[in-house]
Amino acid sequence: MPYIEAKLSIKLDENQKDDLQKKLSDAISLSFSKPKSYIMTNIEDSKSVYMGANKADKGAYIIVRSLGSVSRPACQTATQEICKILTNDYGLDGSNIYVTYHPVEFWGWNGSMF
Repeated sequence: MPYIEAKLSIKLDENQKDDLQKKLSDAISLSFSKPKSYIMTNIEDSKSVYMGANKADKGAYIIVRSLGSVSRPACQTATQEICKILTNDYGLDGSNIYVTYHPVEFWGWNGSMF
């Protein structure tokens, strides 16, 4: 069950959030070979994002958590796709986008464990 947390400095309307959720889910689904039906996404817009001491008007921090280990090539593919989406479709500055990956050993869902 991948979990994507997107913290963006820009404001998005609900349609843009729905569109971004779909695009991020597609990127992670393809990169990690995970079914989209198990992907959870949290999008937070209008956040204060700083790179060093400078406020990034068009920046983002994307956190991806996934059950079990993730490979560097899969993370590289996902990072390329995520950055392409955020720069091309939402006008963010690629040098102000960070993506981190966190493998999770234990994950509970619906009253039991995966």
